[in-house]
Amino acid sequence: MGEWNKKRVIMQRYDLTASIYDMRYLEEQTAKIKAVIESINIAEESLVLDLGCGTGLLFDYVAEKAKIVVGLDISGKILFQAEERARKFLNVHLLKADAENIPLKEAFFSHVFAITLIQNTPNLFETLNEIKRVAKKNSTIVITGLKRKFQKETFERMLLDAGLHIATSNSEGLKCYVAICTKIFH
Repeated sequence: MGEWNKKRVIMQRYDLTASIYDMRYLEEQTAKIKAVIESINIAEESLVLDLGCGTGLLFDYVAEKAKIVVGLDISGKILFQAEERARKFLNVHLLKADAENIPLKEAFFSHVFAITLIQNTPNLFETLNEIKRVAKKNSTIVITGLKRKFQKETFERMLLDAGLHIATSNSEGLKCYVAICTKIFH
């Protein structure tokens, strides 16, 4: 199956389950967010990108602190659900786009979140390269990977090979590995 067909399958799956997404994943997604949010600093000048934002669960944790939050997802129907959550905030903007081809400015975001995203992308390294491209120097990059898809060593090696420095990693009690990273500059 080609990359576009894989993306289409993912998009259709999330379009079909958008209305029940929170019911199915709220507890796990919230646990992932809480595992990182206390370890990072979101200040009033922060520019946040939430890749694969789903229904916008992260918005409740960062929007009141950040200057701008952009939620990006490939599924239009899941973005419709995210719009409900985003209405509470004047600084949250939604974008239907592909994480492997982010239509945003280079070196713009101070924080990039990719929570439960990378296992859904056909080309992991393309996604990681795009994350690095849109992240500013010394930005905070949060990436998770499902344990049923990755071994811990494989997950961490993939991030290092992509040029990310893992500042901290936490997966205790979660169904995924959580890595807080920064870009490596040579």
